Amino acid sequence: MVTLRKQYAVARPVYSEDSLAEDHNKVYRQNKTIVDHMREYLTWDLKRAKNSAVSLLPIISWMRTYSVREWLLGDVVSGISTGMVAIMQGLAFSLLASLPPSYGLYTAFFPMLTYFFLGTSRHISVGSFPVLSLMVGAVVTRLVPEVGPPANITGFEDLTQEQQRVLVASSVTFLMGIFQLAMGILQVGFIVVYLSDTLVSGFTTAAAIHILVSQLKFVLGLTVPGISGPLSIIYTLKEIFDQITSTNICDLVMSIAIMMVVFIVKELNDKYKAKLPVPIPIEVFMVRETLKADISLGIHPAFFQESAVEAFPIAIVGFAVAFSVAKVYSIKHDYTIDGNQELIAFGVSNIFGASFRSFAASTALSRTAVQESSGGKTQIAGLISAAMAMIVTLALGFLLEPLPTSVLGALVIVNLKGMLVQFREIPYLWIRDKPECVVWVGTCLGAILLGLDLGLVVGLGVELLTVVYRTQFPRCSVLANIPGTDLYKDRKDYTHISEIPGVKIFRIPSPIFFANIEFFRDKLVETVGFNPLRVLRKRNKALRKINKRLQKKEDDVTELFGTTDGSSMNVDGQERPSDLKDLPFRVDWRAELPVDVTVPRVDLHSLILDFSAVSFLDISALKGLKALKEFIRVDVEVYIVSCDECILEKLHSCRFFDEEILTSMFFPTLHDATLHRDSVKYIHVCTFYACNDSLLKTNPTHFLLFAVE
Repeated sequence: MVTLRKQYAVARPVYSEDSLAEDHNKVYRQNKTIVDHMREYLTWDLKRAKNSAVSLLPIISWMRTYSVREWLLGDVVSGISTGMVAIMQGLAFSLLASLPPSYGLYTAFFPMLTYFFLGTSRHISVGSFPVLSLMVGAVVTRLVPEVGPPANITGFEDLTQEQQRVLVASSVTFLMGIFQLAMGILQVGFIVVYLSDTLVSGFTTAAAIHILVSQLKFVLGLTVPGISGPLSIIYTLKEIFDQITSTNICDLVMSIAIMMVVFIVKELNDKYKAKLPVPIPIEVFMVRETLKADISLGIHPAFFQESAVEAFPIAIVGFAVAFSVAKVYSIKHDYTIDGNQELIAFGVSNIFGASFRSFAASTALSRTAVQESSGGKTQIAGLISAAMAMIVTLALGFLLEPLPTSVLGALVIVNLKGMLVQFREIPYLWIRDKPECVVWVGTCLGAILLGLDLGLVVGLGVELLTVVYRTQFPRCSVLANIPGTDLYKDRKDYTHISEIPGVKIFRIPSPIFFANIEFFRDKLVETVGFNPLRVLRKRNKALRKINKRLQKKEDDVTELFGTTDGSSMNVDGQERPSDLKDLPFRVDWRAELPVDVTVPRVDLHSLILDFSAVSFLDISALKGLKALKEFIRVDVEVYIVSCDECILEKLHSCRFFDEEILTSMFFPTLHDATLHRDSVKYIHVCTFYACNDSLLKTNPTHFLLFAVE
């Protein structure tokens, strides 16, 4: 069946950028200065004050539209469901931070109290996250190792090892919150874009490996000291295998049984999630006992200097994960989130939580999925889940005894499934985008071997290298016309495509700057098949040879050709064509030349550069583009098409144009340039092959007369 396609026909003049500006008035915008921006920022009125208040307290905007009848029941059910998961994850993830399990309950409660008022996401569940817990735990074990004395820091005097570890964790969290709050105030929430989904996936997979290894000692019932730093995972595995014969069989069997039951029930939850009103809280049924805890206050500034290097990447990772998850659900439910306000919200939440001995808070995808899928509409569900954590901490604590760490370790390992299955992304990325695959593998291996903090730096470095690679070595292409249309596509991609004889259309698919300008020039020379500067030098040399030969025969010819005997170099050091304005003929360099005159043949007469994908040029690029003069000097017409307005403005402001590179070379579309080129007539007055080589040798005057004809 033939598909009927719509047709369109446009009749208009062939435009260059100059003629387009003549026919259509152009608006010249004046950019604001720094002073203008400062004046606008410091100018306040009632409307702006109101908007600022709503921006700083997002609860105002969604509370005004809250529907009690439609949303409250869903929020209550969601809060209870999420609260049970948050309690179990808080207890389990606290082990990753090398803290007693009860402190995970504080993380499920205190940060949520402030995020409720300051956060812009209505669906994320604020609390512990395994990757952050592990990163905090690395600082804790470095400053307060299980074996050996703690670091020599003021504030450790007369404290037990547990109290020292809690003090370190809360201080790191407090500093993390300060970093996040400062970034939010400085409006640098955009930094999260540098953590791509591929990098985060590789990083969290490496974190899952670290978490798995760290929990093996609890599952096996072994006493393995906490090890931090590069290659810590190797040393930890060595310690575990050295003690493997001392495995506590009871702990191992109980852990395996718990993992199997929890895994099966979680799979059933996923399979029947459409039919279940809420997921089955299997972790609650597996946990028979929890911990009693007392709340103690305070952080210690003396630890800030010792942990600042680790606290900054923890702040970045915590925000990146939370923002990524929040963005998914904001798109799904059609509302906006503000990255800078999220930084402020998490910064205040972590500062507030650290004051009450909680550790680093962010969000977990699995917990957020429970909150959203069970009917949660707003952060009232989060507030209810936090209240449940506090009830367990205070009201039910006297009924509970300490949990075996093997139980919590088993729960942690089961919850790693979502991160560990990300290994399946490797073949997918390798087939579809090899540089992205390199980012994933490089980040994952770096984080596994060097630790999460250094691994994040390695991942960012690899990601930066891939960006440099893509922009420094872009895929340039030669375009050709699809017959009967004004469309131009890569000539390698279509079978029936027409490449215009004597014309090359060269497309540059990236910005042009200092790192790729030489690559661009080399590719251009490779595309056209000749080096214009070399051709120009050969032509000048050939003309000097002819001039010298003619001078030997007649003195009057010397006067005629005197202008070609001098140097063809300009004062700027660039090769110039010999001055032929006084010659009685013109040379067609594309014709047959005398036997002893060797000049590379140039069949190209037009070069069109497609700048539609060029987003910016730097000064190095402008200097490099001056080399287009070399093509003009060997009689190749150069056209630049689809150039962005900002680039044209920069070319004018940088005085790019001169007597050779003209504004008339620029066209709004490829087809305009092609049609303009077709309308230009080339008149060849004379050619070398019109004379005989022997005639030139014997009678140069005859050659001149023949040429004039």
